Amino acid sequence: MSDPVPPRAEIVVDLAAVRHNVRILKDLVNVDGPVALMVVVKADGYGHGMAEVAAAARDAGADWLGVATIEEALALRAAGDSGPLLCWLSAPGDDFAAAVAAGIEVTAYSLAELEEIAAVGAARVQLKVDTGLSRGGAPRAEWSDLFARASLLERQGRITVTGIWSHLAASDEPEHPANDAQEAAFRDALALAAEAGLDPDVAHLANSAAAVLRPSSHFDMVRCGIAAYGLDPAPGVSPLLGLRPAMTVRARLLLSKEVRAGDGVSYGHTWHAERDTSVGVVPVGYAEGVPRAAGNTAAVWVGDSRRPVRGRVCMDQLVIELHGELPPPGTEVVLFGPGDAGEPTAQEWADAVGTISYEIVTRIGGRFVRRHVDGDEPGGTAP
Repeated sequence: MSDPVPPRAEIVVDLAAVRHNVRILKDLVNVDGPVALMVVVKADGYGHGMAEVAAAARDAGADWLGVATIEEALALRAAGDSGPLLCWLSAPGDDFAAAVAAGIEVTAYSLAELEEIAAVGAARVQLKVDTGLSRGGAPRAEWSDLFARASLLERQGRITVTGIWSHLAASDEPEHPANDAQEAAFRDALALAAEAGLDPDVAHLANSAAAVLRPSSHFDMVRCGIAAYGLDPAPGVSPLLGLRPAMTVRARLLLSKEVRAGDGVSYGHTWHAERDTSVGVVPVGYAEGVPRAAGNTAAVWVGDSRRPVRGRVCMDQLVIELHGELPPPGTEVVLFGPGDAGEPTAQEWADAVGTISYEIVTRIGGRFVRRHVDGDEPGGTAP
């Protein structure tokens, strides 16, 4: 029997790398005392596969999992997860009853949302306060009323308040004044909650960057998202922790050809060959989540060197310069990976297109085949 043909393009996720990262983060935040670790697996595990990453994170000691929506939380329960699980983004009419029945903790941002949750009965609720991000969460003017009502509902046995939390706006900038201001505001919120008679199990404020850079913000739990996937939450600021990128994105070369000096490449001819050279066609494009802005800015890895993306990225394909070489169809092209061999990383792609690594890994998908490996398996990248 002949060997199976490799996929045209694939995302390879190394679960051993996820476990490695979770262990590093868990050890880091427990240096000065016990702090619970939540691994955030929303948005399909930041593009890495929610259920698979969740299982790997639990194996490595994650105390909690976090997702945005009730639908994501229910999908985790359907996949077999049974541990502490929090979701935090809901709209009026969402199925709180299903969440409560599945043992999922839900979040209330407002009195109206709290009442909707309490109408289900027996809900485990966390209260989110806005300490300065000015996004989700109860504004300061509503904290006292929210806490008082939550305390009354708890005494009536309609809910259990298990947590109070907030989210930082600038944790990747350690000197930003918002960090001190938000932490102080969060401490004010906790004091008000205590005055109202609330005694939640966990208070949490820190995301990945704060987990690494701001120990004073750790409280009872930290929420690590991007760092669990091996990507730097504060590029240029974070210390070297040994985190390992878990995602490698690669494709097979469709064809290579010679082009002459002056020839234009791809739509709009935004790049012209300065000299006789060669180019290759890679069968992935913005339909697969490759940023269109990567044209003439990003690079890929072929053989033993980086090859620049030339011209505009198209819907289904992109063109790379091969500097006179003509590798055969089927040659492996690595868009980004851990960087071990010199291939670009997700952070470098983010830098090339003016965004963050979060966007690079979460948007990759489309017609890519996603495959999970474990360390030394083919395609694995275990440390």
